[in-house]
Amino acid sequence: MGEDYLQQFMDETSFYNNIVLGNLLPAKLWDPLPHFFQTWLRNYIAGTLLYFISGFLWCFYIYYLKRNVYVPKDAIPTNKAMLLQIYVAMKAMPWYCALPTLSEYMVENGWTRCFARISDIGWLPYVVYLCIYLVVVEFGIYWMHRELHDIKPLYKYLHATHHIYNKQNTLSPFAGLAFHPLDGILQAVPHVIALFMVPTHFTTHIGLLFLEAIWTANIHDCINANIWPVMGAGYHTIHHTTYRHNYGHYTIWMDWMLGTLRDPVDEEGKKVM
Repeated sequence: MGEDYLQQFMDETSFYNNIVLGNLLPAKLWDPLPHFFQTWLRNYIAGTLLYFISGFLWCFYIYYLKRNVYVPKDAIPTNKAMLLQIYVAMKAMPWYCALPTLSEYMVENGWTRCFARISDIGWLPYVVYLCIYLVVVEFGIYWMHRELHDIKPLYKYLHATHHIYNKQNTLSPFAGLAFHPLDGILQAVPHVIALFMVPTHFTTHIGLLFLEAIWTANIHDCINANIWPVMGAGYHTIHHTTYRHNYGHYTIWMDWMLGTLRDPVDEEGKKVM
């Protein structure tokens, strides 16, 4: 890629930095910083806001506005449990934000297969590449998640932090980012690896990384929406209680193909019997 083309990526990240930092902080606090650290600071502020806004709105809706509709009263997590999840997530957030910052740096330097505009390749190739990107991410997260369980030291020192939430009344949308920092980064790494394998629209990549905060909130709310083939909260709640099933991220496909799928509908049937 030529320098003029790479400048489009730099201009885009600078635009995002100006939107977030320019509206929330005095210029004297962030403008002197090198571009890399401006990007990290923007990711940190945006990620934190997204975590709190999505988490609070989600909890307010399912635990208060729709109390006893989606989640039984005795299954609502305590404020203490949710505050602990927030504490764990906030300790990890500065480290989480290093990953998108690094990925943007690599894109800006032309080290990946990212393209700047959909018009550069057309809508059909964009959709095809996006589907391939999502398949690579699904494959990568499944195996990363599974190995965090299967490799005992990784589970003991990293993933066990997240699995202290192992009952319905200990899970909440705030648990979605309550990981050991390295655990959270490892599970997001497939998003970055895919950039080196698949031509990817830069803005779409950034959007998908930040949508992870909303997606992880969704799959920890214990509400079984039963939308096939989505790996929703019903499946993920089973994962938190059995530890050996439903490692997938967006869909059930990897678990179905590799024999680790357990369906929440079947589980309900067993309870009735």
